[in-house]
Amino acid sequence: MAAGDVVEQQEQPWNRQRLRSTNERLLLDRLRASGAASRAQLARDTGLSKPTVSSALASLESAGLVREVGTHAPERGRTAVLYAPDPAAGHALGVDIGRSWLRVAVADLDGTVVARSDVRNRARSSGALADLVVTTARQVVAGSGVAPEDVVHAVVGTPGVYDEKQRRVRYAMHLPGWGRAGLFDRMRAELGVPLEVHNDANLAALGEYTYGVGAGSRLFAYILIGTGLGMGVVSEGRLFTGARGLAGEIGFLPWPGQQKPARLEDAVSGVAVVEAARRFGMSGQLTAKAVFDAARQGNDAAVRAVRLEGERIAYTVAAAAAVLDPDLVVLGGGVGHSVDLLLQPVRDNLRALTPLRPRIAPSRLGEDAVLLGAVATALDTARDVVFERRSAAS
Repeated sequence: MAAGDVVEQQEQPWNRQRLRSTNERLLLDRLRASGAASRAQLARDTGLSKPTVSSALASLESAGLVREVGTHAPERGRTAVLYAPDPAAGHALGVDIGRSWLRVAVADLDGTVVARSDVRNRARSSGALADLVVTTARQVVAGSGVAPEDVVHAVVGTPGVYDEKQRRVRYAMHLPGWGRAGLFDRMRAELGVPLEVHNDANLAALGEYTYGVGAGSRLFAYILIGTGLGMGVVSEGRLFTGARGLAGEIGFLPWPGQQKPARLEDAVSGVAVVEAARRFGMSGQLTAKAVFDAARQGNDAAVRAVRLEGERIAYTVAAAAAVLDPDLVVLGGGVGHSVDLLLQPVRDNLRALTPLRPRIAPSRLGEDAVLLGAVATALDTARDVVFERRSAAS
């Protein structure tokens, strides 16, 4: 026997195994993308033979990756069994860390949230906040009825940019001490789940693309206006983060301040709305929500503050339009909840600022945009992990 023949014989079992895995993944992806289907439909859609489809489905069903979900009775021919992915084959964890709120959710592989918790962020230190994340995540998993080992991946959204080399968050000015190295390593260890860290505005953009008004957009910008200011950019369904993950940090753009040079974030945020309302004569314990509510009631100082915020948001949209040429700009975050008051001032001022006028729309997901973006991102990895684990085990 020639040496080449030995190599070919040794490689054949590996090749057959790889081919089976490829076919199984092809069918699973088809079912996830287009819904339940019969063997015959899968064979037509994928080009695989009916025996190959039957064998692959049997393996997927044995691994707990697909299940029978009903039957289809055509006008002619035999009743066919319908198959779909089993959403309970694995789960993902999404976390949104904000200055005021912590939101945590567990979702199955279909993206359905099976349990979540929204808790006030009253942590006074970065260590206490890390503890709150771990405790809340454990409680959500426990309350979901999902075994902890079935949660295979987690994604955390946070203000700032995660530096993978230094293993810490940078530029999270509104979370004191949050830039301390090792915090996320600690959370990974205590949760026992692989954990990624992403910028909150980026995740909000992905959430809006996956579940909200950004679906189908070729290139859109999500402007997150809350305690701070950020932007996420999705192009052809993929997040654009720049060379070092800093794309979209528009809060650092210069803004001509009254006394000294300022940043755009100082002018376009919930804090800026409150400061403007005070300058125009409002008093008391003010929040951005209170100012917008007062504007709806016709309070003159509040109306002026909201109008000023609209002018500044228009400046932000103009800058994004000039650099990115988006077909859509989505306004979200805490201030985005009052977009009913802001849209007209933004559009009016945009016309005066630039000939570039992308469509402007409010976020459909509201305060859930970051959390759902975290879930969607975690699911991308979780689906791969679950397929590899269960295929290997079966």
